Amino acid sequence: MSHKNKVTKVLVVEDEGDIALLLELLLDSNKMTVDTARNLCDAREFLEKEQPELILLDNRLPDGLGIDFISFVKMRYPQTKIIMISGVDPAAEDAALATGADKFLCKPFTKAQLTESIDLVLN
Repeated sequence: MSHKNKVTKVLVVEDEGDIALLLELLLDSNKMTVDTARNLCDAREFLEKEQPELILLDNRLPDGLGIDFISFVKMRYPQTKIIMISGVDPAAEDAALATGADKFLCKPFTKAQLTESIDLVLN
């Protein structure tokens, strides 16, 4: 990762514990501090206290769709980058990007794809 010596704050919004943990492990080693929210309500509360540089956002969450959360984030925290993570769904990808997501990553993805996507949106 080419973010010099800066530590990047990342919020992972993912309700599946194993995927959230995997993302945390993948990111933790790359000069990133990672926080996790299991639903949109927790993500909203987190954002009131801290502004991460990046949000990895799942689409299907227990209390709604990640896509509906994108415009909320972009309106209040325009500097925050969003990578939407979802299963292969061309309609979701188009909607996410149209709503303001900076990148869309299809599950399953590789560590290289994740790293590349993060580098792309942060640099």
